[in-house]
Amino acid sequence: LTIKELVAAQHVADLLLLLLLLPGLQMLAVALQSRISEAFHVDIHPAATFGRGILLDHATGVVVGETAVVGDNVSMLHHVTLGGSGTGKGIRHPTIGHGVLLGAGVSVLGNVTVGCGAKVGAGSVVVTDLPCHSVAVGVPARIVKQTARAEPCRTMDQTEDFILDYVI
Repeated sequence: LTIKELVAAQHVADLLLLLLLLPGLQMLAVALQSRISEAFHVDIHPAATFGRGILLDHATGVVVGETAVVGDNVSMLHHVTLGGSGTGKGIRHPTIGHGVLLGAGVSVLGNVTVGCGAKVGAGSVVVTDLPCHSVAVGVPARIVKQTARAEPCRTMDQTEDFILDYVI
């Protein structure tokens, strides 16, 4: 399967989940999602909401929960988790704003919001809201800088403005 087929299959699963009025379609949506997870090592719940222009760079290990909302032009590197908190009803997963860059291994847990244009460093764990155009790193993630760059996902440079010369 190709990434194009992954996106198409995810759209079919989303459509099946929306058509819950017909018996058996919810189970079909879950079965399709399970096959996608097996083939791509990506676990995206059929009810998760995505904007346009999403980049799953080396998508292996990406997990997106049921009530997660991902804005337009978001870049996620491998092993990103948009995980839930609890088993109750309502919104349990994060909301990711437009133009966000999530580094490798980032976990965003619970009903938190990552503001537009934010950048989260590799391996960070976000458990509180992050304002727009902020840079956060660590466990738990702490804001280390506010940036003016509109969409850090466009350059994919996680070291920009931090390391003056990082040529090896």
